[in-house]
Amino acid sequence: MPRIVVAPDGRRLAVEERGKPDGTPVFYLHGTPGSRLGPSPRAQVLYRLGVRLITFDRPGYGLSDRMPNRTVASIAADVAAIADALEVDGFSVVGRSGGAPHALACAALLPERTRRAAALVSLAPHSAEGLDWFAGMAESNVFEYLVARAGPHLAATRLASLASQIRADPESKVLSIGQEGGRADRRIVSDHGLRRMMVRNFTEALRHSADGWVDDVLAFSSDWGFDPAVIRVPTLVWHGENDVFAPVGHARWLGRRIPNATVCIQRGLAHLDALSVLPRVLPWLTRELVEPAR
Repeated sequence: MPRIVVAPDGRRLAVEERGKPDGTPVFYLHGTPGSRLGPSPRAQVLYRLGVRLITFDRPGYGLSDRMPNRTVASIAADVAAIADALEVDGFSVVGRSGGAPHALACAALLPERTRRAAALVSLAPHSAEGLDWFAGMAESNVFEYLVARAGPHLAATRLASLASQIRADPESKVLSIGQEGGRADRRIVSDHGLRRMMVRNFTEALRHSADGWVDDVLAFSSDWGFDPAVIRVPTLVWHGENDVFAPVGHARWLGRRIPNATVCIQRGLAHLDALSVLPRVLPWLTRELVEPAR
């Protein structure tokens, strides 16, 4: 059962912990749509790495209350509230896909608590100067963001319909991602274990409504509420070169914008490969927290 943390404004946030209870704390921010039950390394892997993995439903997803008109920046206060409730001072944060901009928000807005940050297959801000935001993006995502820019009501109507379809047959949604994403994403979806985790993730994310999905898409299509250029903590930007859901140009832009960011772009990989790369990213995220001062 999840732990319920109450935010300062009274909203409920559903939180899960996995791995080593006294391990190095790492917040893992889920994709869009997604939930605290999203794909993550197995418990024994986390325990071996000495990681205490903290996940939670973003507002409007799963068991977390909605936060109307939230921005990408809004998530930092929720992460701080959860860390306080769990008696965690310093931590690292990693976000995958739709969770990646939110991880960058923590790096920018909680620099005294965020030790390291990783953004896996992240979007760039919609107003990113010099970036053709839609170049290389899958048709379904282009349409989704164009609808969001046309207005909240249209976005809510479209995503509510899609959410109903996913609730009726979540595995079809997973398979469609593989088909649209190309060979690399189909390879990930063909893994029965990962596919089961993705089905569970979507089912939990949309169990009540599409509110979290709508609010994510609106947040990505609006001002983020912070500039990635203010980030000073060690930051990793990882991307698969063949990604069509968050095209690789977004990662390159973030790499230029974030001072001293480490950028890793891998050929032949795509959006869903972020699921398999996470166990290799976790040791980097925990390094500063576990190494003795010199």
